[in-house]
Amino acid sequence: MATATHYRHIVVGSGGIGSAAAYWLAERSHGDVLVLEQFALGHEFGSSQDHSRIIRYAYNAVEYTQLVEANYATWFDVERRSGQQLVFPTGGLDLSPGAFGEQQIQAYADALDAVGITSTAMDAGEIQRRWPQWTLADDVVGLYQADAGVLAIGRANATHRALAREAGATFRDDTPVRRLVDAGNRVEVHTDDQVFTADSIALAAGSWTVPLTETLGVSFPILLSQEQLTYFSSPHLAEFAPDRFPIWIWHGEDDCFYGLPVYGAPGVKAGIDISGTIVTQETRTWDPDPAQREHLTHWLAAHLPHAVGPELATKCCVYDLPPDRNFILDLLPGHPRVAMFVGAGHAAKFASFAGRLLADLTAEGGTEYPIEAFSATRPALTDPDHPVDYLFSGAH
Repeated sequence: MATATHYRHIVVGSGGIGSAAAYWLAERSHGDVLVLEQFALGHEFGSSQDHSRIIRYAYNAVEYTQLVEANYATWFDVERRSGQQLVFPTGGLDLSPGAFGEQQIQAYADALDAVGITSTAMDAGEIQRRWPQWTLADDVVGLYQADAGVLAIGRANATHRALAREAGATFRDDTPVRRLVDAGNRVEVHTDDQVFTADSIALAAGSWTVPLTETLGVSFPILLSQEQLTYFSSPHLAEFAPDRFPIWIWHGEDDCFYGLPVYGAPGVKAGIDISGTIVTQETRTWDPDPAQREHLTHWLAAHLPHAVGPELATKCCVYDLPPDRNFILDLLPGHPRVAMFVGAGHAAKFASFAGRLLADLTAEGGTEYPIEAFSATRPALTDPDHPVDYLFSGAH
């Protein structure tokens, strides 16, 4: 076996969170950081690639809204440092129907009000007057927040890697991590041909996280779901330009749909948030589900008809879902030299800030920000009878 190589910090994974953690760790440790990626850098096998993701202030839980201003500030800091625009404001609209919708939209408004973020409630008539692209029933209610927009996620990941390299970080791609070993005053990271050691580890492996934590004797009740999104070649592209149409999320009792204006590809992007297709890394596929695409197309035809057009592209990804669908951002229980992050299928908008928080945990063992809700020992992860809520329709 080759002689182990020691680093102050090792980051496992270089997707949205890992690339950000690499940058924030390299900056504070004079570049004494190794990043191990199992695939090629910038690969599309994870959940933080593609042209765009939604970025927003609006959440229906204070646990998130109390972090969103720091999240935006972190992105703006990265923009200043890199000279790259990554956040493109469009405004954001949350919509929901009936009595259920009134409760949902009020929860979003309350969580924003609790931290002093301005939003505007709208009824169906006002939404359609402002954005006539919508066709809505009279009982639909909405909440508009002006600071939401498009995050250029692929560009952001590449920017974080570039900044990390500038700060001295070393990247090794095509290097799968097979095992972690807690050696007391250090952590061993075993790959196929070498063992690396580090003072501490930042684990940002996405849907590959649990097999790695299990090598340290810690498991989590995380399900993987295969998801997809579609770009539609709308014949009405101008109606969905970023300066004319907001990002949007539809909160139904049984379905959650979302969409973005035209950015990065000449099509309107839309998807269903949770498909219910549970997979493993061995059973996932890259083949789109025609039934899911048909369901999305049918819904858009009824509510946003000018968005529909021939399929430009459909892309698949995997969500990593704790039972309460909250992040896991903590030190691995029993292993204080291993910090971890699990994004629960909605972390891309937080990528830079979450990477910064992960760097805090990795380098310092804690952070000044309130992340108690994301504890690795919370009831949702330790109580087998904890209720499952993937659509944020319960306590959130």
